[in-house]
Amino acid sequence: MNVGDTLPPLEIPVTRTLIVAGAIASRDYQDVHHDAVLAREKGSPDIFMNILTTNGLVGRYVTDHLGPRAVLRKVAIRLGAPNRPGDIMTLTGTVTAVAATTALGTTVEIRVVGANGLGHHVSGTVTAEVPA
Repeated sequence: MNVGDTLPPLEIPVTRTLIVAGAIASRDYQDVHHDAVLAREKGSPDIFMNILTTNGLVGRYVTDHLGPRAVLRKVAIRLGAPNRPGDIMTLTGTVTAVAATTALGTTVEIRVVGANGLGHHVSGTVTAEVPA
């Protein structure tokens, strides 16, 4: 793995079920993540994905590429455009740093962007250790 290497894109269909299940799994019971009527009353056209679900999807994207033994050491993300039912979020990644390989493994930093039809839903960096 080298600085500048890119990860293959991953398209994730954003379904109502994914949004609600992610909110329930992360114990985020805010109505804007499961009740379309109340979300509209609060100014959103529909329910939208919470940051914890996005964080999990970013982690999955990186570990799918690095392998099941990779350990996420830091995930620093920022949300932008909301993910709503019917969107497709496309995750892309670029290796921005590779630390010297030791007996324990290699530490890599990957810049991740997740975009949908409205723009960037998520952007940030993930630092992971890949065992030797």
